[in-house]
Amino acid sequence: MQTKPLIIADRDIPFLEGVLEPYAEVRYLKGSAITADDVRGAEVLITRTRTRCDRALLEGSRIRLIATATIGFDHIDTDYCRSRGIRVTTAAGCNARGVLQYIMAVLCRLGAEPGWQPSERTLGIVGVGHVGSLVEEYGRLLGFRVVCCDPPRMRLTPGLGFLTLDELLSLSDIVTLHVPFTTEGPDKTARMASGEFFARMRPGSAFINCSRGPVMQDGPLLYALRKGHIAYAAIDTWNHEPGIDRELLARAFCATPHIAGYSVQGKAAGTAAVVRSVSEFYGLPLTEWYPPQEGDQPKKRFRSSSTVPMPAMPKVSVSTLATLGERKAGRVGPRWMFFTPRWSRASRTITAFCSYQAML
Repeated sequence: MQTKPLIIADRDIPFLEGVLEPYAEVRYLKGSAITADDVRGAEVLITRTRTRCDRALLEGSRIRLIATATIGFDHIDTDYCRSRGIRVTTAAGCNARGVLQYIMAVLCRLGAEPGWQPSERTLGIVGVGHVGSLVEEYGRLLGFRVVCCDPPRMRLTPGLGFLTLDELLSLSDIVTLHVPFTTEGPDKTARMASGEFFARMRPGSAFINCSRGPVMQDGPLLYALRKGHIAYAAIDTWNHEPGIDRELLARAFCATPHIAGYSVQGKAAGTAAVVRSVSEFYGLPLTEWYPPQEGDQPKKRFRSSSTVPMPAMPKVSVSTLATLGERKAGRVGPRWMFFTPRWSRASRTITAFCSYQAML
C-alpha cells in the first residue's frame, strides 16, 4: 500500500480541513509554532504570514512546495527557496474584491465632506494590479476623474496612459496606494510615501494606504497632517503593527486594524488558491474546488484568486450612501472606525460597511 504524502498546514486556514485528507496525511498546526522538526518529513507546507519560511525552518526538510493563502509573501525567503528548488505559490488577488469594497466605503465617506463630491475630484491610483485595476474601474463609475501610476506596467505596455508618480501626485486630490512591498530594484516601494512624496501632493488632499504599512513613513505623514497639507488620511496597514503610532491613529480620518481584505469571500478564495496549488503539484482532481460553505458562490466562477465576484454597486448617490447611518443616528460619525477582523460580514457590501461605520 502506497504511503500518503505528508502535508503541514496552518490550522487557522478556513475551509481546508477534510479537503486534502483523501490524498495526503495532513497535520494542522498553529502557524507561529511550526518548527523544523514539524516539516522535516513533509513535502508541502500550507501557510499564512504567521510562519517564517526560511533556511532555519526548511534546511534538511523534504519540502518541495510552499503554498501561502495570502497575497503577500514577505514571510517566505524566496531566494533560499529558489536555490533549493522549492516552489512558492501565493493567493494573489484573493482579497481584491474585499479591498475594493473598503476603498469604495472610504471614498463614499469622504464624499460626505463638503466639497468632496466625486465629480469635483481626481483620484490617483498608485499600483494598478489586482486591487488597483478594480479601484480604477469603480472609481470611474462613481464619477471621479481617475489617473494611474504603475511603472512596471508602463514599461511593459507603454501607451496606456499611465503617469509618472510626480505627475500623479501633482494632479490628484486623493492618492491611494495599491503596491506590493519591495525593498530593492528600480520600483522599490519600501518607504516610498516619504516627506518628498507628501510635499508633492496637492494641498488639502487625501491619502489612503491599505497596501503595506512600510510603504509609508509615519513621521512625514504626521508632519503633513499637522500642517494641514494632507487633510485626510485613511490607513488600514500600519508600520510596526500592532505597536502603531498613536498620534497617527488619532489624526486619521479613517483608521482600521489591517482588515481591508478581511471577508468570507476573500478567505474562501485564498484557501481555494492553495488547494489548487497542491492539486497541480500532485495531479489531484481539485483544481476547480471552492469551499462548499460558500455555496452561494458557484465553483465555476472561481478561475483564479482574483475573480471572486462582488455584489453589484448599489444604485444610490455617494452622499446618500455615505450618510445613511448618520441620518439614522442623528449625528456625524466618528473620525475613525474599528472592526473585529475575524469573519465579519460587515464589509461584504458597501452599504453595510458605510452604514456601520457612520453609526458607531
